[in-house]
This record gives sequence, structure tokens and C-alpha cells, in this order.
Amino acid sequence: MDSIDVKALAKINIGLDVTGIREDGYHEVRMIMQTVNLFDKLTVKKVKDGTVSMKTNLRFLPVNDDNLCIKAAKLLIEEFDIKEGVEIDLEKHIPVAAGMAGGSTDGAAVLFAVNRLFNLGLSRKDLMERGVKLGADVPYCVMRGTALAEGIGEVLTPISPMVKCPVLIAKPGISVSTKMVYEALDAKFDSVVHPDIDQLMKDIEAKDLQAVCSHMGNVLEDVTIPMHPVIADIKQNMLEHGAVGAMMSGSGPTVFGFFEDNKTARAAKDALTKSGMVKQLYLTTLFNTKN
Repeated sequence: MDSIDVKALAKINIGLDVTGIREDGYHEVRMIMQTVNLFDKLTVKKVKDGTVSMKTNLRFLPVNDDNLCIKAAKLLIEEFDIKEGVEIDLEKHIPVAAGMAGGSTDGAAVLFAVNRLFNLGLSRKDLMERGVKLGADVPYCVMRGTALAEGIGEVLTPISPMVKCPVLIAKPGISVSTKMVYEALDAKFDSVVHPDIDQLMKDIEAKDLQAVCSHMGNVLEDVTIPMHPVIADIKQNMLEHGAVGAMMSGSGPTVFGFFEDNKTARAAKDALTKSGMVKQLYLTTLFNTKN
């Protein structure tokens, strides 16, 4: 084949705890990662001249070596001494700088695409091992599904699939610096509330949505919400309109809400639209590899 179309799926964090700070400055985490059916579309084409290039529908995104798509393609092309190059066309839908691993999942999708285009024969495990060179979230974005992430996020253990339910995803018109969030966390590390990740995994295994929502938590909310109170306002709006639970994903500012039925979720989406608090709003479902 000369071209391949792939979907790069977003993630949310059902639970996010930071357990310590390493000497190298990285943070030790325990997170429950969950893929959602919100995705970017990528077309990856072979080119004869050996170059690696990309274009995208968002003008402000870098399309140079700073982009994980370019890095991912070059990683495999250089390792396997491939003489041809690729052109990447990225149609972006996942909110940018939103705590949903948008850049990481695009990079993971390019790894998958280049592997298929050039018949490299790499397994999913092989791609995950290479993905960690690009970023801590990339191996999970290759794996997908419901998983416990430990270490700096690269030590992954698949867990029981999350109970199926509608999920509403809302991003306000702001972006959050992950670096600033973690610096703020470091300054008040001893006083933040840590979620019970082990109990959360039991709730997920029991397929108990009410219990999941009562125990899910994100330690970074303690520092991101004071910087951006609109995050708390969006959460409250979702809860007032029927969400079983609502939480910030990653370092923010995206908020997601779990609902028991589509009718309630659609009504909540309408209410958030009218509120004027959000810039991007999606009603979707959870993705699981075992569904």
C-alpha cells in the first residue's frame, strides 16, 4: 500500500494520583487511563524523495521536528534505514493542550501507520517500547483501553474494561501549562488530597458506575482549579444536569462527565452550550479493546 488512514483516539484520566517526585524532576504517578471515541484523523502517504513532512487543519500547530508525528515517523524510518519518506495529513479534532494526550495519540498513530506502510512487522509491544522515547503517554496511546499507568506513566497494566456509558467532554477557551501545574503541585504536595486508585480499580471491575464516580479523583485539580475556576463551574454545571460524576482530565482544563443514559447527557450538553463556558464540547462514548 502507498497510503493508510488511521484514527488517533483521545484519553481521559478516571483517576490521577502523583505519589512522589524523582531526583531527575519527573513525577511518579498512579493513573487510571481510559480511551474515548473522540479522535483525530491521519492520512500517512509514502513519498519517494525520503522527506518527512506534515500538514494540518490547525494553523497554530507546529509541523516541524517539534511535532510528535514527525518525530514518530523519523524514529522508525531512521531505525529501519527506510529510503522513502512520508507525508502526514492531520485532521485535528481532539482539543489541544487539554489533558487528553492529543499530541501523544497522534504520535502513536503515526508509529502504527509507518509500521503498516513499510511492513516492518513490529508488534504492539514493540511499538509501545519505541513510543516511550517520544513521551510517557505514547505507549498507552498505542495500547488503548482501560489501564493502570505507573512510573512516569509508561508502566502499563491493562485492567477490567470500564462500564459502558455516555461521556460528555468540555473544554473551556483556555489552555493550561502542564509544567506550571506540576510546579504548583510540588509547592503544596503535602496538603493535596490523593484519590484511592486501588478502590477505583475495584469499582471499575465491579462495573459500578455510581461507585466509580464516588471514588474517582484527580490530585491536579487541587492546583489547576484555583488557577482556572471555570473548571469547577463546568463540573458543577454537569452535575446539576444529571452527571453521575464529573472531573478534570490530566492537568486540565478539559472536564468530562459520566452519564447513565444518552437523553440526560444530551440535555446536559445543551445546558453547557447555553452557558457559554465552553469552547469545545463533545458527547461520545468510552472505547475499550474488549468491547
